[in-house]
Amino acid sequence: MKKGLLVLSALCTLAISAQEKKKKDVTLDSIQKLDEVIISTTSIFGNKYVAKNRTGSAYYLSPKELQKFGFTDVNRVLRTVPGVSIYEEDGFGLRPNISLRGTSPERSSKITLMEDGILIAPAPYSASSAYYFPTIARMEAVEVLKGSSQVQYGPFTTGGAINMISSQIPTEFGGQVRASYGSFNSSQLHAKIGGGNETFGYMVEYLNYGSDGFKTLPSGKDTGFNKNDVVAKLAVNLFPNARVKQSLEFKFQYSDEVGNETYLGLTEADFNKDPFARYASSDADKMTTDHTQYAITHKANFSKNIRLTTTAYQNNFARNWYKLNDVTFNGDKQSIANILENSTTLPNHFAIVNGSVNSGADALGVKANNRKYESKGIQSKLDYHWYKGDAFHDIEVGFRFHYDEEDRFQWVDQYGISDTGVLALTTAGTPGTDANRITSANAFASFITYKLKYNNWTFTPGVRYENITLKREDFGKSDVNRTGVNLAERENSVDVLIPGMGANYRFNNDISIFGGIHKGFSPPGNQEGQEPEESINYELGTRFNFAGISGEFVGFFNDYSNLLGSDLAATGGTGSLDQFNAGEVNVNGIELLLNYNFAKADAKIALPISVGYTFTNTEFQNSFGSDDALWGTVTMGDELPYIPKHQFNVGFSVEHSAFEINLNGRYNGEFRTLAGSGNIPDNERVDANFVIDVSGKYYVTKQLNLTANIINLLDETYAASRVPAGLRPGHPFGIYGGLEFRF
Repeated sequence: MKKGLLVLSALCTLAISAQEKKKKDVTLDSIQKLDEVIISTTSIFGNKYVAKNRTGSAYYLSPKELQKFGFTDVNRVLRTVPGVSIYEEDGFGLRPNISLRGTSPERSSKITLMEDGILIAPAPYSASSAYYFPTIARMEAVEVLKGSSQVQYGPFTTGGAINMISSQIPTEFGGQVRASYGSFNSSQLHAKIGGGNETFGYMVEYLNYGSDGFKTLPSGKDTGFNKNDVVAKLAVNLFPNARVKQSLEFKFQYSDEVGNETYLGLTEADFNKDPFARYASSDADKMTTDHTQYAITHKANFSKNIRLTTTAYQNNFARNWYKLNDVTFNGDKQSIANILENSTTLPNHFAIVNGSVNSGADALGVKANNRKYESKGIQSKLDYHWYKGDAFHDIEVGFRFHYDEEDRFQWVDQYGISDTGVLALTTAGTPGTDANRITSANAFASFITYKLKYNNWTFTPGVRYENITLKREDFGKSDVNRTGVNLAERENSVDVLIPGMGANYRFNNDISIFGGIHKGFSPPGNQEGQEPEESINYELGTRFNFAGISGEFVGFFNDYSNLLGSDLAATGGTGSLDQFNAGEVNVNGIELLLNYNFAKADAKIALPISVGYTFTNTEFQNSFGSDDALWGTVTMGDELPYIPKHQFNVGFSVEHSAFEINLNGRYNGEFRTLAGSGNIPDNERVDANFVIDVSGKYYVTKQLNLTANIINLLDETYAASRVPAGLRPGHPFGIYGGLEFRF
């Protein structure tokens, strides 16, 4: 992966860079009067002040917070936010599983994911599982919206929305280079440059990061990845002397990834012996992806009170995850998930998996999960606000026309394996003979929200409308040329009104209460007549500042009338993505966030501490047998899988003008992988873990910093998950050093 070359190039860049032109702070983290904020389509809040004054629960991760650790793993970034549940998969956060307030976390498919206000999942309506996730290391801020008053952001309105704000165009010429290198031959090189004036601005950014991986194959092949990101932005102010101020911004983004990643984990016994081993049968497993985004945004400021922002966008994503899928012995084909779960009752299949025997020809089925995605549309938001007497009024009206599709054109190659762990291709599959279909969605969404601020009260009623048509065209495994001779089609349509209402009352500058109620919604699948996921969601909370302790305490209750589950290979299913009804479910809990600085206000050193806690309780209100036994047989009173009851996070920093040291500890409680109640059976439990990360910076000059990071300081060995097939470890102890340079 040429890690040494990357670091060398970074050092050369530092050497030839001349002088510093300090970039002016972008308004993303500024403090400004709430009444004067006109929010664009690219951000939800824009700064911490707005986030703290919403009528619903919200969190804004500022540039300063993101830069503390310089994480490339979104799981580690989001763990400081109460109400966010995650379970890892690969140890690097390449394909995260994120839940907001108890939504199903699998592939983050039940939350609204955005980059710069644009839906960013590969096919957010027709195939929402996020096999592509934006690179968090290039983001300038992250916004998390939970609870009420979120009807502007859909289609998923139950748990909330996450919006990642990419690097902004600076107002003056400047740039930065960041480079690091460390354990497992891991490296990162991040460089960006840009500038602007009153009429024109630009920004160009490049990011490369990768690793040889911390798992080991018998062949010695690396188990890591390499990923590239390129972003370019151009902005121009049109007609500078005109009464209506207008601007255009064009954004281009490209990323690719090559990773020797697998779905195959380990049995319990093998995990206990060596959690970082990989079985020989996964030697050929490989993920290749590329992603492009084009977006053009037009802003028109008709006056200081009226702004219209319109964005046209197109995302294209292609990926082929070539990975072990099944094993055949004496004509008996078994999935890898079933073999790992029943290794003692399927010993001959398992011997082929671990490479301890010479198999017959065609024993290993390696599936080319080859898919292409397209997501495109146009969205617009009109913001009009005004004062009348002691009241402030703000109306937002928005709409989006959207189309997305997933094109599956898959095949299976057959391999044999020797007892030396060598795989040999015995039968090459024909593309299109495993899956050959297109699923698509046409969607129209619109919303209107009204904010009234009068004295200490703020009210935000709103309503969203979604009209969605979902379609599947299956050409069949024998029609690889797609002539349509065996075409099977199905279609499902839904339209829904999604109301919401939030309120906030500020007693004084130190305490306020807020609460709300809104309808939760998640689109159904393309099976004709399938109903969407629906719920009624409530929250009540307070924000406070007493004796230097500031924070937020929130209680929430989500009452599902029709929870939907998805058949994902990532959770041990067949991978069809078909959704199934899981009936009535209650999800409730509390979220607590506390902040305090142990140092005095005039001290030369700051000692801030932040503590977060999340309790989540889930309970099925009916009994049923889920399709394909994905969740097992469900009995009323059972808990949802994949959701820990308890999560705790603590962050502590020592901040000085010459250096800083940051420590973050995260406790993730145990969770079950099948629905159930009471004590969790050993083979259905992912144990709790507590992981500490540390970072440090030394400010050599105003331009140059030295950095150090330690991942998993205590070298906690833990299982991150039991899916897709067997136990998988989290990231072990790793240490990384680097440089940051700004000019």
